[in-house]
Amino acid sequence: MKKIRAGIVGATGMVGQRFVTLLADHPYFEISVLAASARSAGRTYAEATSGRWRMTTPCPDAVANLTVLDAANVNEVADRCDFVFCAVDMDKAATRALEESYAKAETPVVSNNSANRWTPDVPMLIPEINDAHLDVIPYQKKRLGTTRGFICVKPNCSIQSYVPQITPLLPYKPNKIIVSTYQAISGSGRTLAEVPEMHDNVKPYIGGEEEKSEREPLRVWGRVEDGQIVPASSPIISAHCVRVPVSDGHLASVFVSFEKKPSRDEIITAWRAFGGKPQELKLPSAPEHFITYFDEDDRPQTSLDRNIERGMGVCAGRLADDTIFDYKFIGLSHNTLRGAAGGAVLSAELLYRLGHIEAK
Repeated sequence: MKKIRAGIVGATGMVGQRFVTLLADHPYFEISVLAASARSAGRTYAEATSGRWRMTTPCPDAVANLTVLDAANVNEVADRCDFVFCAVDMDKAATRALEESYAKAETPVVSNNSANRWTPDVPMLIPEINDAHLDVIPYQKKRLGTTRGFICVKPNCSIQSYVPQITPLLPYKPNKIIVSTYQAISGSGRTLAEVPEMHDNVKPYIGGEEEKSEREPLRVWGRVEDGQIVPASSPIISAHCVRVPVSDGHLASVFVSFEKKPSRDEIITAWRAFGGKPQELKLPSAPEHFITYFDEDDRPQTSLDRNIERGMGVCAGRLADDTIFDYKFIGLSHNTLRGAAGGAVLSAELLYRLGHIEAK
């Protein structure tokens, strides 16, 4: 099978590096071009990431000698690939303009950035949950004036530690949620060694995270209407987001009430049975079991369980009655795998299998 050519825009950052490792031996995609800022352009990828390679595995030989292109040279990058993953470190306006430039160059964009998460005709995808939102792509293409170019984004990494567990419970009409997320250092694009002030410390504020954690789930649970995604109006979500001194893995403490309270057994059964298109299609990056529930009182734990299902599964545990809400539970997801690059690769796999991404 001839592989689809993938470009990585923002290839030298932490998420870009994660894309490189995930795509090194991918059955559908091959890396054909790497792009970054003008500072890295013209150097080999090994040179551009020297001294700041943050992955635990070495830089793959297949890309080490690729010359990094300037991401701003859209046509040059687009000519060398069938679609791009985007993980740039730019302000929202510049990111939005760059992503639209690639789409208008007839190169689909699978984005890890937040700039287009609220563009009404851009799907914000968790592949197991809202693949129906891909129905807006033809409307987006009409707006952009393209035949094959479009943008698809992934949501914030923090919500994937609890939104998957709430989703199969939507028939019971959850109406109020309080969540506190305990987020890893890698969520800031750095390693523990690069943030010495986090040693023996917790920071009680992460800029912008609480608004994203409260609003983005409603868009994921929204509906398609007249070629746009209309966010759900409930449940009401209140969030606290704190930075904790762990390398990877976002853990969530969740309290939830329902209009129609399910039993504890009904919740656990729904979690263990829940899956979606990635499982039906047996996509390469899809976890066999999307949600794993732990019966042990002290699970899930970040260091023990963040890599479940190759980091693409999510965990739940400690489901119990609550004195104020109906239930409380703990959730966990790997923020740079399921929550970032891995989730984007899974999205691209789904887009490919559904015919939205194809060779030029």
